[in-house]
Amino acid sequence: MNALTYPPHARTYRYDEIDREFLQERIAEFRGQIERRLAGELTEDEFKPLRLMNGLYLQLHAYMLRVAIPYGLLNSAQLRQLGRIARRWDRGFGHFTTRQNIQFNWTKLEDVPAMLEALAEVDMHAIQTSGNCIRNTTTDEYAGATPDEVVDPRVYAEILRQWSTLHPEFTWLPRKFKIAITGSPNDRVAAQVHDVGVLAKRNERGEVGFEIHAGGGLGRTPIIARKLRDWVPEAEFLAYMEAVLRVYNALGQRENIYKARIKILVRDLGDEFTQMVEREYERMPRDRYRLDPEIVAAIGAHFAPPPFASLEDQALHADPEFRQWASASVRAHRQPGYASVTISLKPIGGIPGDASADQMEAVADLAERHSFGEIRVTHVQNLVLPHVRQEDLYALWGGLRAAGLATPNIGLISDIIACPGMDYCALATARSIPIAQRISERFASLDRQHDIGECFINISGCINACGHHHVAHIGILGVDKRGEEVYQVTLGGSATNDAAIGELIGPAFSYDTIVDAVETLITTYIAHRVPGERFIDTYRRVGVTPFKDALYAPA
Repeated sequence: MNALTYPPHARTYRYDEIDREFLQERIAEFRGQIERRLAGELTEDEFKPLRLMNGLYLQLHAYMLRVAIPYGLLNSAQLRQLGRIARRWDRGFGHFTTRQNIQFNWTKLEDVPAMLEALAEVDMHAIQTSGNCIRNTTTDEYAGATPDEVVDPRVYAEILRQWSTLHPEFTWLPRKFKIAITGSPNDRVAAQVHDVGVLAKRNERGEVGFEIHAGGGLGRTPIIARKLRDWVPEAEFLAYMEAVLRVYNALGQRENIYKARIKILVRDLGDEFTQMVEREYERMPRDRYRLDPEIVAAIGAHFAPPPFASLEDQALHADPEFRQWASASVRAHRQPGYASVTISLKPIGGIPGDASADQMEAVADLAERHSFGEIRVTHVQNLVLPHVRQEDLYALWGGLRAAGLATPNIGLISDIIACPGMDYCALATARSIPIAQRISERFASLDRQHDIGECFINISGCINACGHHHVAHIGILGVDKRGEEVYQVTLGGSATNDAAIGELIGPAFSYDTIVDAVETLITTYIAHRVPGERFIDTYRRVGVTPFKDALYAPA
């Protein structure tokens, strides 16, 4: 197999021959298992644990292959290959997820080995995207670019990837396990609603360390994580993470899938859980688990800054449409003369998180031209070009507009997170995608969206909460009620530093009335807000009563 030719200056972790040999061995093994399944030598129940270890799900209409994008980082060659896979083996689309991965929803079982081979050609795979293992670690999509960063979290996300992949003790955990890490004091990774949330930071002496939270999560029992430690030294990071996982692995409730997540264990044990982790941590042999500075430096070298030019900040082009897009999509960069650009995958009436093969290839081309060949996937189902010259922003906007990717709605009401829902998922009890499409169409006016301001709507098609509805300003949960799809509404959720679980406000709404309900909530917000307030600010100030009164007032 030919090694991937990385784009010039691309800052992604580079596989070596050991990595590539392992992927080929894994593909060969799974190819044999697929052949046995196709020949009828394995039942679906027997095949299930084997396919889950390789990122393959059985959905309502077809198999779905979920591809790992570790900590959301892609180079242009990888994104271009994902576009080719979508065109050849799917229906011309891929779906970017809230774990910064991508899913192909129309996979034929017999095509999976060829898809995995194509992924391996660009140092990609589908390992740790399913099953009761440590899943893909997510991190800040602006890592290495944002001015508020104090530690580059990608370095430690890669260390976590190498530590967790095929870890002999953690291949069969009580339940799936999700980690998020940030290197900024401003939480952009939803750290407090993860099994483990890690905040990398520096102390007064400039040393790197970590604040560790555990036991957060959404789903059937939404819980904000508990802080275990305010400071773990860099050298002790893996030892402490190992201690947390060992306690969970030993005590997690394997006999009850609904109580198997670490959040239930932490909730039930409280301080005792923290004490058990500390005792396990003290027993860890420090020589075996010490994170050597040379290892950190070697991995960190993969994420060194690209060769920025010495530039001065530039004024934006005067075109009013461009400036509207820039106001929503362009973010300040730590390097003068550069900016980070968020690409919306939420066109009005579109499917949140979907990108066509043509669009993936177009973004790959634009990344090579304007962003050192680097792309990020966000946990809110958009893409980012992290390092764009300000003088190139207008040209980039033109390229994105030609590809249908210049919707200026980042952070606005149509920038909706939505799970695949009952259009694809076998677990879903209601549709999510059509609700997202109808809401974005109702609020299609960009002038109106900008007047409303920041407002996050998240939609889940079942209680598993893959759409993160609990932590949205307006959360929508679709459920089945006697064979009818109905939609519950929560208000006041947040996934940032002030993390909060939204409050369920009353009876559910029908499929036909849920969009009108959202309209009523926005109208109520507009009526009560004071200048400068976002939806969440107004809700926290006035409380739930005005919103409930407006929603459930007698006709």
